[in-house]
Amino acid sequence: MISTQLIIFCINPRCNSPINPMGDSVCASCQTPLVHRYLWATGSLSAQIPPGTKVADRYEVIKQQIWLDTQPGLPPDVPEELPTEVIPYLQLYQRLHLPQAYGFASNLEEDTTDILLLENAPIDKTGNIYPTIVETWEEATAVRQVYWLWQILQLWTPLAELGFSRSLLVADNLRVEGWCVRLLELYQTPADEKLSLQNLGECWQFWVVSAKASVAKGLQNIVQQMCETEIELETINIQLNNLLLAVAAELPLVLKVAGSTDIGPMMAQNEDACYPNSLSDLDEPLLRHLSIVCDGIGGHEGGEVASQLAVQSVKLQIRALLAEVTEQTVLFPPELLQEQLEASLRVVNNLICARNNEQKRQGRERMATTIVMALQVPQRVQTSTGWQSNNTHELYLANVGDSRAYWITRNYCQLLTIDDDVATREVRLAKSLYRKALFRPDASALTQALGTRDSESLRLKVQRFILEEDGILLLCSDGLSDRNWVEQSWQDYAIPVLTGQMTVEDAVRNWINLANEKNGRDNTSVVLTYCRVSPEYLVPVTPALPEEIIEAEIQEEEQEELEELEKLEEPTSFTESSQALLDLDLDLDLSEEPPLNPEIPPTLITKPKRGKRLVMLGGVLVLLVGGTSLGLFAWWQINPQGLQQMCRQLPEKVQSVCPTGK
Repeated sequence: MISTQLIIFCINPRCNSPINPMGDSVCASCQTPLVHRYLWATGSLSAQIPPGTKVADRYEVIKQQIWLDTQPGLPPDVPEELPTEVIPYLQLYQRLHLPQAYGFASNLEEDTTDILLLENAPIDKTGNIYPTIVETWEEATAVRQVYWLWQILQLWTPLAELGFSRSLLVADNLRVEGWCVRLLELYQTPADEKLSLQNLGECWQFWVVSAKASVAKGLQNIVQQMCETEIELETINIQLNNLLLAVAAELPLVLKVAGSTDIGPMMAQNEDACYPNSLSDLDEPLLRHLSIVCDGIGGHEGGEVASQLAVQSVKLQIRALLAEVTEQTVLFPPELLQEQLEASLRVVNNLICARNNEQKRQGRERMATTIVMALQVPQRVQTSTGWQSNNTHELYLANVGDSRAYWITRNYCQLLTIDDDVATREVRLAKSLYRKALFRPDASALTQALGTRDSESLRLKVQRFILEEDGILLLCSDGLSDRNWVEQSWQDYAIPVLTGQMTVEDAVRNWINLANEKNGRDNTSVVLTYCRVSPEYLVPVTPALPEEIIEAEIQEEEQEELEELEKLEEPTSFTESSQALLDLDLDLDLSEEPPLNPEIPPTLITKPKRGKRLVMLGGVLVLLVGGTSLGLFAWWQINPQGLQQMCRQLPEKVQSVCPTGK
């Protein structure tokens, strides 16, 4: 049917007058922000439906294959048995690069064919599709051209394993939102067609001809190898990564970081912790490179202990890692740095888990914490024009739980992390579409946190990004991100920083005030990192220190960091029950990981402040890195003196697992 009135429904189920004109930002009746969710309708049948048509009395066809859900508060139609065509979208669940299955709609009243609808498609907030790489290639900077190709290469293996590598060879399917490559939909590779890197190289040939001069020769050499030889993917990956880091290092990089945590208007105890924290952290070498947000679980009897312990332990390990980076004359490959960060999180997990075990805390009594952390790694590299740079512009991001990270520029706000909750788990296991899973009563229950089980049960994901545009990295606990307040308000709170009208410190306070006003029933932590690569100074920033000064200060402050961990055991602001936890000796041999028992039922732990449950899945996810033992051994390799000092602070049984060389 053809629409006569363009309307959209309020998502508030208690709204007395939910119908609003399309395009309004808030509901006229209840002032709830209106959700304009644009979808990509797949298949040739959807391409035949003209704009102005309303499908299934719900979806407004805005442009060819671009539909708007006018009732976004209702679950989309999903068959009881999921069709085969939707399974790959669930198996390849990634928010950034790939679209996500949303639901199905019948074509027209006279046709019962179902059309698969995709969200997180490359469509902007006004319903316009993002441009293709071909359309924007010549206008892109040299570093962005290489960065786009690097992202495509990272998608090649996961898509090829499921038979969808053809998706990366259809030029019209590859869209870009700033730095980020995004696919419109998945295209299955025909069974009788074998695709290889040669096919990908042939596709790239037409682009690199017009690449920027500083990277043209390097790209042409890489593409020639892909087209003419049976070269390994790993070899191409190394060459492309080296070129990417060399050209990115040509850019300046200035970082300004600020953070704070707030108890909120209704809470009696702050279980959040962050780094930096405006209440206690002054300028130090880590400040420009590391940011952390933790949200404690376990109530006042342990949540604040777990979050504080996680922050302090991560800081100590990152100091050692950065000290090693500054001493190296060759590049650390991304895989190695990702493994180091994973090992660090496993060490933190086992420290908290040991406290729980010592107290014989079970089920909902066990303390734990979420974490989202970002590390900017200042590796040395020779740039594409031949001079030595002190920074490769790499940013590594890791998260466990539902604390989030966003990348914000003047033009867009991108969610970089995926919550570890039941709704997401159902998608990853190909049991449900995400929007349908959100209607489960336990949809927001956490499936992962640091400290509830031994480290082998953790499913960790560390992402690598390249800082090649001005932007803000926002880390926050769910005190801010709940109810999508970041997505709804980022322009008001981030753009003033990017335009030089507001300091980073003031922006942190404004975000926290917003959280207290809108979500108020929770603690809130916010850490902002303003990243500038343009030559103009937009806001006052602290000049970057030379690398040799950074290294010296790291060594000088290692002892101070150990003292901070000691102080953590005597916090004056903690409750008596939390003090008892911190006073415990870690009388546990962390080198022996207990085996997972698949028959143990899921553990439920509540976040009392908002009734959130933590659901831990026993025996499903077994990973290769052996948590504490590997983490401590890696630490010893990097900084044996620092570890020996740490071991002297610990009880006798824990000292037995420290590789002191004795």
